[in-house]
Amino acid sequence: MTQQTKPSTKKAQLIQMLSRKAGADVAAISEKFNWQPHSTRAALTGLRKSGYVLDAEKPGSGKPLRYRIVDRPAADAV
Repeated sequence: MTQQTKPSTKKAQLIQMLSRKAGADVAAISEKFNWQPHSTRAALTGLRKSGYVLDAEKPGSGKPLRYRIVDRPAADAV
């Protein structure tokens, strides 16, 4: 049995959150990292500029957008 290790950087943790099937919304990301919403959106923009392709999905009326990674840069693919 292998033990999963926690990603060491905030960027790695963010990538892990966004790699889940359900993704994550700005409020959940902001709460986890204790960031302001504008800082969270800037981090998402930074990932896009690094080559990640993010999908923003509106799950239903009154619910916030959920972001998830749908493609990674070739150098970062696992």
